[in-house]
Amino acid sequence: MVIRTGIGGWSYDGWRGGVFYPEGLAQRRELEHASTHVGAIEINATFYGRQKPESFRKWRAETPDGFVFALKGSRFVTNRKQLAEGGEGIRNFLDQGLVELGDKLGPICWQLASTKRFDAEDIGAFFALLPATQDGLPLRHAVEVGHESFACAEFVDLARQAGVAIVWSEDPDRVPIADRTADFAYLRMQKMASDCPTGYSATELTRIANLCRAWHAGEAPADLPYRGDPAESAGRPGDVFAFLINGAKERAPAAAMALAKLLK
Repeated sequence: MVIRTGIGGWSYDGWRGGVFYPEGLAQRRELEHASTHVGAIEINATFYGRQKPESFRKWRAETPDGFVFALKGSRFVTNRKQLAEGGEGIRNFLDQGLVELGDKLGPICWQLASTKRFDAEDIGAFFALLPATQDGLPLRHAVEVGHESFACAEFVDLARQAGVAIVWSEDPDRVPIADRTADFAYLRMQKMASDCPTGYSATELTRIANLCRAWHAGEAPADLPYRGDPAESAGRPGDVFAFLINGAKERAPAAAMALAKLLK
Protein backbone atom coordinates (compact mmCIF):
# COMPACT_ATOMS: atom_id res chain seq x y z
CA MET A 1 0.00 0.00 0.00
CA VAL A 2 1.35 3.38 -1.08
CA ILE A 3 0.56 7.07 -0.62
CA ARG A 4 1.15 9.00 -3.84
CA THR A 5 0.97 12.76 -4.26
CA GLY A 6 0.46 14.19 -7.70
CA ILE A 7 -0.70 16.91 -10.06
CA GLY A 8 -3.21 17.34 -12.86
CA GLY A 9 -1.61 16.96 -16.29
CA TRP A 10 1.92 18.01 -17.20
CA SER A 11 1.55 20.52 -20.05
CA TYR A 12 0.99 23.91 -18.45
CA ASP A 13 2.53 27.28 -19.33
CA GLY A 14 2.60 28.36 -15.70
CA TRP A 15 5.11 25.61 -14.85
CA ARG A 16 7.62 26.61 -17.50
CA GLY A 17 10.51 29.04 -17.43
CA GLY A 18 12.02 27.76 -14.20
CA VAL A 19 8.83 27.62 -12.11
CA PHE A 20 8.75 23.81 -12.22
CA TYR A 21 10.32 22.92 -15.54
CA PRO A 22 13.93 24.05 -15.96
CA GLU A 23 14.54 26.95 -18.30
CA GLY A 24 14.89 25.63 -21.84
CA LEU A 25 13.47 22.17 -21.16
CA ALA A 26 11.88 20.82 -24.37
CA GLN A 27 8.11 20.31 -24.03
CA ARG A 28 8.50 16.71 -25.20
CA ARG A 29 10.50 16.05 -22.03
CA GLU A 30 8.05 17.63 -19.58
CA LEU A 31 6.32 14.35 -18.68
CA GLU A 32 9.70 12.74 -18.05
CA HIS A 33 10.65 15.59 -15.73
CA ALA A 34 7.31 15.73 -13.91
CA SER A 35 7.17 11.98 -13.31
CA THR A 36 10.52 12.02 -11.52
CA HIS A 37 9.29 14.69 -9.09
CA VAL A 38 5.74 13.53 -8.28
CA GLY A 39 4.29 10.06 -7.81
CA ALA A 40 1.16 10.35 -9.95
CA ILE A 41 -0.51 12.47 -12.60
CA GLU A 42 -4.23 12.80 -13.24
CA ILE A 43 -4.84 12.95 -17.00
CA ASN A 44 -7.61 15.39 -17.87
CA ALA A 45 -7.46 14.88 -21.64
CA THR A 46 -9.34 11.58 -21.32
CA PHE A 47 -12.32 13.55 -20.02
CA TYR A 48 -12.62 15.46 -23.28
CA GLY A 49 -11.92 12.76 -25.86
CA ARG A 50 -10.37 9.43 -26.79
CA GLN A 51 -6.62 9.05 -26.81
CA LYS A 52 -4.60 6.75 -29.05
CA PRO A 53 -3.13 3.47 -27.79
CA GLU A 54 0.22 4.79 -28.96
CA SER A 55 -0.12 7.73 -26.58
CA PHE A 56 -0.71 5.52 -23.56
CA ARG A 57 2.21 3.34 -24.64
CA LYS A 58 4.46 6.41 -24.96
CA TRP A 59 3.42 7.81 -21.57
CA ARG A 60 4.22 4.49 -19.93
CA ALA A 61 7.65 4.38 -21.54
CA GLU A 62 8.53 7.94 -20.48
CA THR A 63 7.82 7.44 -16.77
CA PRO A 64 9.74 5.56 -14.06
CA ASP A 65 8.79 2.31 -12.37
CA GLY A 66 6.20 2.81 -9.66
CA PHE A 67 4.70 5.88 -11.30
CA VAL A 68 0.91 5.91 -11.80
CA PHE A 69 -1.56 7.72 -14.05
CA ALA A 70 -5.11 8.38 -12.91
CA LEU A 71 -7.57 8.97 -15.74
CA LYS A 72 -10.57 11.27 -15.81
CA GLY A 73 -13.60 9.36 -17.11
CA SER A 74 -15.24 10.57 -20.32
CA ARG A 75 -17.59 13.55 -20.19
CA PHE A 76 -19.76 11.69 -22.71
CA VAL A 77 -20.52 9.33 -19.83
CA THR A 78 -20.76 11.71 -16.88
CA ASN A 79 -22.35 14.78 -18.50
CA ARG A 80 -25.69 13.17 -19.23
CA LYS A 81 -29.05 13.32 -17.52
CA GLN A 82 -29.23 9.55 -17.02
CA LEU A 83 -25.90 7.98 -16.08
CA ALA A 84 -27.50 4.57 -16.45
CA GLU A 85 -27.57 5.17 -20.22
CA GLY A 86 -23.80 5.56 -20.41
CA GLY A 87 -22.91 1.93 -21.14
CA GLU A 88 -21.75 2.54 -24.70
CA GLY A 89 -19.69 5.54 -23.59
CA ILE A 90 -18.01 3.49 -20.87
CA ARG A 91 -17.13 0.76 -23.38
CA ASN A 92 -15.72 3.36 -25.79
CA PHE A 93 -13.68 4.89 -23.00
CA LEU A 94 -12.21 1.56 -21.89
CA ASP A 95 -11.52 0.45 -25.46
CA GLN A 96 -9.32 3.44 -26.33
CA GLY A 97 -6.13 1.64 -25.32
CA LEU A 98 -5.64 2.54 -21.67
CA VAL A 99 -4.52 -1.05 -20.97
CA GLU A 100 -1.24 -0.02 -22.62
CA LEU A 101 -0.42 1.67 -19.30
CA GLY A 102 -0.26 -1.75 -17.63
CA ASP A 103 0.63 -1.50 -13.95
CA LYS A 104 0.95 2.27 -14.32
CA LEU A 105 -2.83 2.57 -14.65
CA GLY A 106 -4.23 4.10 -11.49
CA PRO A 107 -7.87 4.82 -10.64
CA ILE A 108 -10.42 6.13 -13.10
CA CYS A 109 -12.12 9.23 -11.71
CA TRP A 110 -15.68 9.70 -12.91
CA GLN A 111 -16.36 13.38 -12.27
CA LEU A 112 -20.06 14.22 -12.20
CA ALA A 113 -21.32 17.72 -12.89
CA SER A 114 -21.64 19.68 -9.64
CA THR A 115 -25.33 20.22 -10.48
CA LYS A 116 -26.09 16.50 -10.90
CA ARG A 117 -28.57 15.41 -8.21
CA PHE A 118 -28.54 12.09 -6.44
CA ASP A 119 -30.93 9.51 -7.85
CA ALA A 120 -30.42 6.15 -6.14
CA GLU A 121 -31.73 4.07 -9.04
CA ASP A 122 -29.64 5.93 -11.62
CA ILE A 123 -26.44 5.90 -9.54
CA GLY A 124 -26.84 2.22 -8.70
CA ALA A 125 -27.29 1.37 -12.38
CA PHE A 126 -24.25 3.49 -13.29
CA PHE A 127 -22.06 1.70 -10.76
CA ALA A 128 -23.23 -1.63 -12.16
CA LEU A 129 -21.86 -0.58 -15.58
CA LEU A 130 -18.32 -0.08 -14.26
CA PRO A 131 -16.31 -3.27 -14.91
CA ALA A 132 -13.71 -4.67 -12.54
CA THR A 133 -11.27 -5.47 -15.35
CA GLN A 134 -10.40 -4.53 -18.92
CA ASP A 135 -8.61 -7.14 -21.01
CA GLY A 136 -7.47 -8.78 -17.79
CA LEU A 137 -6.16 -5.55 -16.24
CA PRO A 138 -7.75 -4.69 -12.86
CA LEU A 139 -9.67 -1.41 -12.77
CA ARG A 140 -10.32 0.89 -9.83
CA HIS A 141 -13.14 3.40 -10.00
CA ALA A 142 -13.73 6.62 -8.07
CA VAL A 143 -16.63 9.06 -8.34
CA GLU A 144 -16.51 12.79 -7.65
CA VAL A 145 -19.92 14.22 -6.85
CA GLY A 146 -20.93 17.78 -6.20
CA HIS A 147 -24.57 18.33 -5.32
CA GLU A 148 -25.56 18.31 -1.66
CA SER A 149 -28.19 15.65 -2.34
CA PHE A 150 -25.35 13.09 -2.44
CA ALA A 151 -24.62 13.75 1.24
CA CYS A 152 -26.69 10.80 2.41
CA ALA A 153 -26.20 7.28 3.74
CA GLU A 154 -27.96 5.74 0.73
CA PHE A 155 -25.31 7.04 -1.67
CA VAL A 156 -22.51 5.87 0.62
CA ASP A 157 -24.06 2.41 0.80
CA LEU A 158 -24.35 2.17 -3.00
CA ALA A 159 -20.72 3.19 -3.48
CA ARG A 160 -19.54 0.73 -0.83
CA GLN A 161 -21.51 -2.14 -2.33
CA ALA A 162 -19.93 -1.40 -5.72
CA GLY A 163 -16.42 -0.86 -4.33
CA VAL A 164 -16.31 2.63 -5.86
CA ALA A 165 -14.30 5.22 -3.93
CA ILE A 166 -15.98 8.53 -3.14
CA VAL A 167 -13.52 11.30 -3.99
CA TRP A 168 -12.60 13.60 -1.12
CA SER A 169 -12.97 16.89 -2.96
CA GLU A 170 -11.91 20.11 -1.26
CA ASP A 171 -13.74 22.40 -3.65
CA PRO A 172 -16.28 25.04 -2.55
CA ASP A 173 -18.63 23.88 -5.32
CA ARG A 174 -18.68 20.23 -4.17
CA VAL A 175 -20.15 18.68 -1.05
CA PRO A 176 -17.50 16.98 1.15
CA ILE A 177 -18.09 13.27 1.86
CA ALA A 178 -15.46 11.54 4.02
CA ASP A 179 -16.87 8.00 4.01
CA ARG A 180 -14.43 5.29 2.82
CA THR A 181 -16.12 2.94 0.37
CA ALA A 182 -13.26 1.18 -1.47
CA ASP A 183 -9.79 -0.25 -0.88
CA PHE A 184 -8.16 3.06 -1.86
CA ALA A 185 -8.68 6.76 -1.22
CA TYR A 186 -8.70 9.53 -3.84
CA LEU A 187 -8.23 13.19 -2.90
CA ARG A 188 -8.57 16.27 -5.13
CA MET A 189 -7.23 19.33 -3.29
CA GLN A 190 -8.26 22.59 -4.95
CA LYS A 191 -7.58 25.44 -2.56
CA MET A 192 -3.98 26.44 -3.28
CA ALA A 193 -3.02 30.08 -2.84
CA SER A 194 -0.68 31.93 -5.21
CA ASP A 195 0.92 33.93 -2.38
CA CYS A 196 2.20 30.73 -0.74
CA PRO A 197 5.24 29.16 -2.45
CA THR A 198 4.00 25.66 -1.62
CA GLY A 199 0.36 26.40 -2.43
CA TYR A 200 -0.75 25.45 1.07
CA SER A 201 0.65 26.68 4.37
CA ALA A 202 2.72 24.35 6.53
CA THR A 203 -0.30 23.89 8.80
CA GLU A 204 -2.54 22.94 5.92
CA LEU A 205 0.02 20.57 4.41
CA THR A 206 0.31 18.85 7.79
CA ARG A 207 -3.46 18.51 7.94
CA ILE A 208 -3.56 16.93 4.48
CA ALA A 209 -0.64 14.64 5.30
CA ASN A 210 -2.37 13.45 8.47
CA LEU A 211 -5.51 12.73 6.47
CA CYS A 212 -3.51 10.70 3.94
CA ARG A 213 -1.81 8.73 6.71
CA ALA A 214 -5.11 8.01 8.43
CA TRP A 215 -6.80 6.69 5.29
CA HIS A 216 -3.71 4.71 4.34
CA ALA A 217 -3.87 3.02 7.76
CA GLY A 218 -7.61 2.40 7.57
CA GLU A 219 -8.57 4.93 10.21
CA ALA A 220 -11.70 7.10 10.23
CA PRO A 221 -10.79 10.52 11.71
CA ALA A 222 -13.54 11.84 13.95
CA ASP A 223 -13.56 15.44 12.71
CA LEU A 224 -14.76 14.78 9.15
CA PRO A 225 -18.23 14.97 7.52
CA TYR A 226 -19.45 11.37 7.28
CA ARG A 227 -22.79 10.76 5.58
CA GLY A 228 -23.12 7.16 6.71
CA ASP A 229 -22.02 5.36 9.89
CA PRO A 230 -18.41 6.50 10.58
CA ALA A 231 -17.62 3.09 12.07
CA GLU A 232 -18.08 1.52 8.63
CA SER A 233 -15.30 3.73 7.25
CA ALA A 234 -12.76 2.33 9.69
CA GLY A 235 -10.68 -0.75 8.90
CA ARG A 236 -10.31 0.10 5.20
CA PRO A 237 -6.57 0.58 4.65
CA GLY A 238 -5.19 0.95 1.15
CA ASP A 239 -3.43 3.08 -1.43
CA VAL A 240 -3.95 6.84 -1.27
CA PHE A 241 -3.86 9.16 -4.29
CA ALA A 242 -3.66 12.84 -3.32
CA PHE A 243 -3.82 15.25 -6.25
CA LEU A 244 -3.03 18.93 -5.85
CA ILE A 245 -5.16 20.29 -8.64
CA ASN A 246 -6.49 23.83 -8.67
CA GLY A 247 -6.73 27.16 -7.00
CA ALA A 248 -3.31 28.54 -7.83
CA LYS A 249 -2.35 25.80 -10.29
CA GLU A 250 1.13 27.21 -10.77
CA ARG A 251 1.84 26.08 -7.18
CA ALA A 252 0.63 22.50 -7.69
CA PRO A 253 4.01 20.80 -8.29
CA ALA A 254 5.56 22.53 -5.27
CA ALA A 255 2.55 21.55 -3.16
CA ALA A 256 2.70 17.92 -4.27
CA MET A 257 6.43 17.71 -3.57
CA ALA A 258 6.09 19.42 -0.18
CA LEU A 259 3.31 17.01 0.78
CA ALA A 260 5.37 14.02 -0.35
CA LYS A 261 8.28 15.23 1.79
CA LEU A 262 6.02 15.36 4.86
CA LEU A 263 4.81 11.83 4.16
CA LYS A 264 8.29 10.25 4.02
